[in-house]
Amino acid sequence: MDPTEKIDQQITDTPGWKGEMLKMLRKLIHEADPEITEEWKWGTPVFTHKGMVCALGAFGDHVKINFFKGATLKDPNKLFNAGLDAKTTRAIDIFEGDKINEAKLKDLIKEAVALNL
Repeated sequence: MDPTEKIDQQITDTPGWKGEMLKMLRKLIHEADPEITEEWKWGTPVFTHKGMVCALGAFGDHVKINFFKGATLKDPNKLFNAGLDAKTTRAIDIFEGDKINEAKLKDLIKEAVALNL
């Protein structure tokens, strides 16, 4: 199974709001950077463009989007709410009922891609 098929399967196998959130985040990542590549590393979806950009995961009570170089991103909209003490990464934990500002998240993804270019 190729990475895209594995990600499709993960989304299908993740019930309820978390599966829907993974699907929506994947769509936003591709809208932010149509040239981004899907990979499967460490049992999770990883999105790359001349280097790793971000990863998605579903956990007990939340969905996470982890930015591999998040500590160097400006994040003027204060989207990061997890991993704030990490040396290089930053993450956004999304809980059921949370609202996502799609435009601001796309801007953050574009900035993360720009770091690799």
